[in-house]
Amino acid sequence: MNLIYILLGANLGNPSEQLYSAKTLLSQKLGNLVIESSLYESQAWGVEDQPTFLNQVLLFETSHDAQESLLICQEIENELGRVRKEKWGARIIDIDILYFNSEIIETPQLTIPHPYIQDRKFTLHPLCEIADSYKHPKLGLTNEELLLNCIDNLVVTKI
Repeated sequence: MNLIYILLGANLGNPSEQLYSAKTLLSQKLGNLVIESSLYESQAWGVEDQPTFLNQVLLFETSHDAQESLLICQEIENELGRVRKEKWGARIIDIDILYFNSEIIETPQLTIPHPYIQDRKFTLHPLCEIADSYKHPKLGLTNEELLLNCIDNLVVTKI
């Protein structure tokens, strides 16, 4: 079985409902939900002139490989009404793969670990809640160390 850490995010419509729907569909299509973080509210990162986000990190066990997992995540985003307009823009749902086992994958379609983990407190706070001592396979630092070193100054609040 593979272990896959996933970040959910939404800031349009009813974000808490969309995160719940995404989690339910991931449980049905991807694999067994092992643990989930609390919900976190955060200011938008990248394109800041938009509504606040709700985020959550989930850990799944899956029999799928990384590429198959990506396709499942994209299928669920589409099913929930995701429209890709602008990078880092407002969205109904966003499903990002953060880690896949301890693998380093760099293809045109998929980069694992997610390239912005260390730069985003809205990712690191929920990630540390469920996997503070997990080591980033490329950077060699734990998620807790990444959070301590993160210079992102946007407010992230546990709900």
